[in-house]
Amino acid sequence: MSYNLPEAGTFKNITSTTAITTTPCHLIGFYVNSTSSGTIVLRDGGASGTVLDGTITPAIGFHRYPAVITTSLHATIANTLDVTLFFVPVTVS
Repeated sequence: MSYNLPEAGTFKNITSTTAITTTPCHLIGFYVNSTSSGTIVLRDGGASGTVLDGTITPAIGFHRYPAVITTSLHATIANTLDVTLFFVPVTVS
């Protein structure tokens, strides 16, 4: 199955662990505004959900990360990380 992920969407800026969205979405990617050895773990299904790809230690700049989130998107932040995630909410019928 293939998906055509959009190039633009809703955004949420975070600096600590939080839910990005509580509904399904298409994750486009994220922009790291600043970091000091910061890490991020993205999960589908809330704080105890399925880890998408392990612990990421991103550099400053944009990181394309196309993913289909089937339940909800949650981000766990460690150390210092200011990141903006871009996603498109999906209506499930």
